[in-house]
Amino acid sequence: MTTSPASLALSEAPLRQARNSAAFWTATGRSRGHDVVRRRGFVAVDGDERAGLRILIQEPDLDPDELAELAALAHRAVGPVLAEDPFSATDLSHLAPRSWQMPVMLRPPAPVGEPVPDVIRVERPEDLRAAERIVIEAFELTGFEPHRPGEMFPPALVEQPGVDVFVALRDGEPAGAGVSVVHDGVASHYWIATSPAFRSRGVGRAVMLASLAHLPDLPATLTASKLGRPLYESLGYTTAAPSTWWASH
Repeated sequence: MTTSPASLALSEAPLRQARNSAAFWTATGRSRGHDVVRRRGFVAVDGDERAGLRILIQEPDLDPDELAELAALAHRAVGPVLAEDPFSATDLSHLAPRSWQMPVMLRPPAPVGEPVPDVIRVERPEDLRAAERIVIEAFELTGFEPHRPGEMFPPALVEQPGVDVFVALRDGEPAGAGVSVVHDGVASHYWIATSPAFRSRGVGRAVMLASLAHLPDLPATLTASKLGRPLYESLGYTTAAPSTWWASH
């Protein structure tokens, strides 16, 4: 039986985050025209030399055939390899030697108060380009530099079911961005970013408040960076489990 979203337990958060990440990266891969490989235990988005190979572990018990297929995908990848294991159960050091952990967090369904007026849900191409530039700059995604408009966030991304991109404004200028994804009754958030010129001005909080305001009846998961964790805790998120990430460089 599937637990109703309203009663989602902390122990279920890694699985729900795995499924949501797979939905987000599948949508991203399709919008970029990249190949998506779906198996019982993983989803892989096989991109080009700049986007690389993105691996989303879906189960804590990958079988030998799945591990062998992942090794083959990583061997022939033309770009960097990045793997995400919300269960922290599979040794992927043979695919990508560098690893670290970040917490999977869960927020129960709840309203967040008044909507934030200076955050827009992206519909116009120029706003999507602004979000793209902010995320590349804030996360120091050097693989996407020099910037090629529409490469990281293609126009087709915001047409994918359940995917919304938000941009926060300060003094009329794009200052922050983020992506929310709803899949199977659970929301999650990605690329919550603030432009370096606008840090310490509540931009990240504004992005989160605006995106959560559209999802008051859904539980929400995310994977938090060290810097982002205090913000998420202040918004009602609780740590559920460590997620292990692996990178080729």
